[in-house]
Amino acid sequence: MDKLDKGSAITMMNELSAQSKAFVFFVDFDQQEIIISQNPVEDQVYFNFLGYKNEPISPMPSAPEHFLDHYPISYEDYKFAFDQVMMHLKRGDSYLVNLAFPTLIRTNLSMEDIFLRAEAKFKGYIPGEFVFFSPERFVDIIDGHVSTYPMKGTIDAAIPNAADRVLSDPKELAEHSTVVDLLRNDLSQVCTQVQVQQFRYIDRVISQDKELLQVSSKITGQLTASLHGHLGDVLFRMLPAGSISGAPKRKTVDIIKSVESVPRRYYTGVCGYFDGADLCTGVMIRMIQPDDYNNLYYYSGGGITAQSNPRSEYQELIDKVYVPIARDHQDCRRTDLQHSLS
Repeated sequence: MDKLDKGSAITMMNELSAQSKAFVFFVDFDQQEIIISQNPVEDQVYFNFLGYKNEPISPMPSAPEHFLDHYPISYEDYKFAFDQVMMHLKRGDSYLVNLAFPTLIRTNLSMEDIFLRAEAKFKGYIPGEFVFFSPERFVDIIDGHVSTYPMKGTIDAAIPNAADRVLSDPKELAEHSTVVDLLRNDLSQVCTQVQVQQFRYIDRVISQDKELLQVSSKITGQLTASLHGHLGDVLFRMLPAGSISGAPKRKTVDIIKSVESVPRRYYTGVCGYFDGADLCTGVMIRMIQPDDYNNLYYYSGGGITAQSNPRSEYQELIDKVYVPIARDHQDCRRTDLQHSLS
């Protein structure tokens, strides 16, 4: 497993993609520490990205009930950061800022347990680094056809008429529209024929004790001919992901770094798998990272606009602290681990 800086990662991805060699990768939010592996089992890199996987597959009896206690940042501390974000929004420095914080958690599950049991479109586990279970796709490239899937807007499915409420909320519409415009612009840097193919559809995310509805869109384009075989250049031109930063992107990232109390590290970075021909990537939200003392921190947040309410945004941060394990989920054992990279 290689840990690389941005320049070295771009070069390595370009070379591997030009040679049609498979690899898995994880890019941190600051694009300063990138993990690339061609031999994930040997490197202890475990993943399942929309079926591209090397996760264990042997069933075990149902897992016992788990607990996850959480100790979030205080509302007062959150409000202090929120107010700073609002100051920037009112000054016109940004139109949308994704504000996130780590929450200390206590659980009877190890990071490995969480990886094995979680149900998500994208999940990954590297011992000592992180575990994540993300519902959010980033960019797919199949036969030169590029698709991206910005996700903005979350509501508890138990709320009456939840889908209608999140889709009709003016604040959520403005936030989602901003991200769609940003991702459409990002795709235009590497694609022709860019279009919004689907605008604001509902994804469902189910855990042991709750169900969330999340709003997504789909944007497509055709990869510019000169960028075929230059996967590193294509990917890094679109980073960081617009849905977890904001707009305008460069200034908003500066705001994020100034108001968030702890570096995000791999949280809200991008993961992906290249099979030698096509690319599948996701945004690493719903992430747990340990500190130097083996305390576990769950990272979550949400988009802030001029219409945002601090109490609602604070509650959204807390609502997103969950592990997507269904009550009847079958566990897996790590024997005879299979992987699809050669």
